[in-house]
Amino acid sequence: MKGRGKMAADFDTSLFDRPEVSHYIFYPRRDPPPLDDIALYPVEVGEGISVVCRFYPAPEGAVTILYFHGNGETAGDYDLVSSLYTALGINLFVADYRGYGLSSGEPTMSHILHDAHPIFARLRELLREGGYPKAIFVMGRSLGSAPAIEVAFRSQDALQGLIVESGFSDAFRLLSYIGLPIKIPPHQGEGFPNGEKMRSIRIPTLLIHAAEDHLIPLPEAEELLRLCAAEGKRLVVIPRADHNTLMLVGKNQYFQAIEEFIKRYA
Repeated sequence: MKGRGKMAADFDTSLFDRPEVSHYIFYPRRDPPPLDDIALYPVEVGEGISVVCRFYPAPEGAVTILYFHGNGETAGDYDLVSSLYTALGINLFVADYRGYGLSSGEPTMSHILHDAHPIFARLRELLREGGYPKAIFVMGRSLGSAPAIEVAFRSQDALQGLIVESGFSDAFRLLSYIGLPIKIPPHQGEGFPNGEKMRSIRIPTLLIHAAEDHLIPLPEAEELLRLCAAEGKRLVVIPRADHNTLMLVGKNQYFQAIEEFIKRYA
């Protein structure tokens, strides 16, 4: 498998899995019962634990995006947003996290990295069973950049490309951004952070970031770009946008970048 790196278990996530740290990283909330026409796909990720994903097929979807959302969102939030993707001919498969939406269990950093792989496997199975084209891009927003980059890091031969919105390079710096002052032991400074994985990612990569992101500053995306090993890589900066207004402020630029990227590499 090209570009295959360490197993997820090789990365030390123990610091992030501490309850006092997870409390600052994750903001799980539940979803109400979905509308009848929303396709739900539970994915078993542990004994008695399922993560429930949502599939939004485009009328003539030629490619599919596996999407990992931000920490204060749920898959159900994309019941409306999905139409912006399907209008471009993109099938959208939104993954939730344990404890979010309709999913069971408790979220931890170890879990979202581990669960990304069975979720990806279930999507590939769904596409085969449904006769959909097999072209898949993986995308992650904010916290979702971690599982998205993990999938790209491990499964490059099964992907067309990687899209990261508002992502971070160094997971340890992320703790300071979210207001958790913590001393990082020297041996924990490498391995898990997204940037280290980007050194091995050679598939086409699109980064989108807000110019005025005060939660995850723009230099994080610039570092991801610099570290990424792909020849086809690009950073799109949305002016006058912040972390949570990026799509609202730069909707046209945002989706134009995604559409052009997918058409080029599908």
